Amino acid sequence: MNLRQIKYFCKVVESGSGNAAAKLLCVAPTAISTQLGLLEENLGGELFDRSKRPMQLTSLGQFFYPRAKELLLQAQRLEEESNRVAIGNGGWLGVGFIRSTLFSLLPDVIRHFREAHPDVHLDLIEKLSEYQVESLLQRRIDIGISRFIGEFERHPDMDYRLIFDDPLLAVLPASHPLAKQTSFSLKNFHHLPFILYPKDARSPYGEKLQAYLREKGVTPTIHHEAIEIHTAFALVGAGLGGTLVSRSMTDNNRQDVVFLPVEDIEISTSLVAVTRKGGQNKLLDNFIEILMSKGKLAQSTWAGQDYQASPRQRQP
Repeated sequence: MNLRQIKYFCKVVESGSGNAAAKLLCVAPTAISTQLGLLEENLGGELFDRSKRPMQLTSLGQFFYPRAKELLLQAQRLEEESNRVAIGNGGWLGVGFIRSTLFSLLPDVIRHFREAHPDVHLDLIEKLSEYQVESLLQRRIDIGISRFIGEFERHPDMDYRLIFDDPLLAVLPASHPLAKQTSFSLKNFHHLPFILYPKDARSPYGEKLQAYLREKGVTPTIHHEAIEIHTAFALVGAGLGGTLVSRSMTDNNRQDVVFLPVEDIEISTSLVAVTRKGGQNKLLDNFIEILMSKGKLAQSTWAGQDYQASPRQRQP
């Protein structure tokens, strides 16, 4: 299967016949039928019901057409963006990120980078931390913004820059009696169900949280596992339990949860920028400079301040 075959197929669908598609593409009708035959052979089924006039798409054709159309659009965008980079009218920077940064640090970083480099295409790819090194090695991204808890494995071909330490807070349903307090003790997880996240086989994040709680003599009951942090927030807001989240995640507009400082916790999370060793890229250097500056600014607002739930957050 190749792009020419897909292009011919889509043109037949849109023009209504092979002959009409051939005229639009300035090729012989036999070229259309040959390429369609090769495409169908590769796919293992017929795309058109040729017993009807005009031809109609089979169930395979109905499945294949919207996806083929999207693939052609992606190929066109790739060609256009590559041409701009090749002639020096722009650039490209791939950024891998964890979802939590999209609702805290990342938007401000992107905004300032775009102001400085309006012609650069930012390819933003959401990935869990454990998948970012793979994408960096494949050169799908130039930088990964990762979150780790405690010690973590460092790949020998990667550089790691600490953006900031991000302390853990408790998040509780706003209607829970503990939400009226000004702080939270880990021992409360003896009785409060724990919402675990992220639910992914390659991520040790949730297991590390559980291991730490066990070290503190707390064995929480895991009633629900969430794929990502905002699902965890929704489950907490629904009254299904509580969890621990990074401080940077507390600047949100949810009215159904409360964030409380934890009295007896010694670990925190780390937000880290991961890049390939030895690479020279002025765009990447500038992005990192903005990222580190914004991270430093965020942490400075927390320094010397004990987090307190706002009156809006705390249950009256």
